[in-house]
Amino acid sequence: MSKFKGNLSQRNHGNSSLWILLDPDRSNESLLKAVEACQDGQIVAGFLVGSSLQTTSDYDRFVGVLRTKTSLPIVLFPGSGMQISSKADALLLITLISGRNPEYLIGQHVAYAASLRDSGLELIPTGYLLIDGGKSTTAHYMTQTFPIPADKPDIAAITALAGSQLGLKVIYMDCGSGALRPVSVAMVAAVRQAVDLPIIVGGGINSAEQILALRQAGADWIVVGNAIEQNPAILTEITQKLRDTALDSEAHSPRVG
Repeated sequence: MSKFKGNLSQRNHGNSSLWILLDPDRSNESLLKAVEACQDGQIVAGFLVGSSLQTTSDYDRFVGVLRTKTSLPIVLFPGSGMQISSKADALLLITLISGRNPEYLIGQHVAYAASLRDSGLELIPTGYLLIDGGKSTTAHYMTQTFPIPADKPDIAAITALAGSQLGLKVIYMDCGSGALRPVSVAMVAAVRQAVDLPIIVGGGINSAEQILALRQAGADWIVVGNAIEQNPAILTEITQKLRDTALDSEAHSPRVG
């Protein structure tokens, strides 16, 4: 039975709000060593594995190696149906609701439905919103879709609402790998007002301060990937700051009884 069940698809109210995104094509030994240091589950909730464009790596082998280095949940964040591994715990079943490309609304799902059925993975239907992060990304190019403008929180909110009405279980707002800026606090707050689903936010996030601001705005889960790929040491810095903030908050909380 998956130890992951009920985690990402439920609203989070604890400190473990950080997910690390690993791209098999870009991960190295230094990054995997940083991963091994995040095992207490107090700050890092788990690991996402995926990329918009897979070029050289053996996806299944990479997930297997990661499995030996962590007891935390591993969730697949596939750029295509080729990125499936039964060695993970779950898979974000992505529907690109911010775009109008039928391949990413239903085409990929039909092509790989049988493989997903037989994988044994927990499937999490996810409404995916690409948001403008200040530069064109691989995700934009591969999906051939336009991102939602960064200054249009109302579009993001009503799109997320439509996704929830379709029965999707999670909303993922993403500026894409290497974005110059993350999703704005105003946009996250607007989506939070529109839906009561778990909200994941990723792309362009590189500091504990940004993570805390996005959490305050209503995000349940924050994804950091590119910043850690470029500098694995930043993972320790971010987790320590988040841990210190959590401890400080507990120390100043009123005690009952």
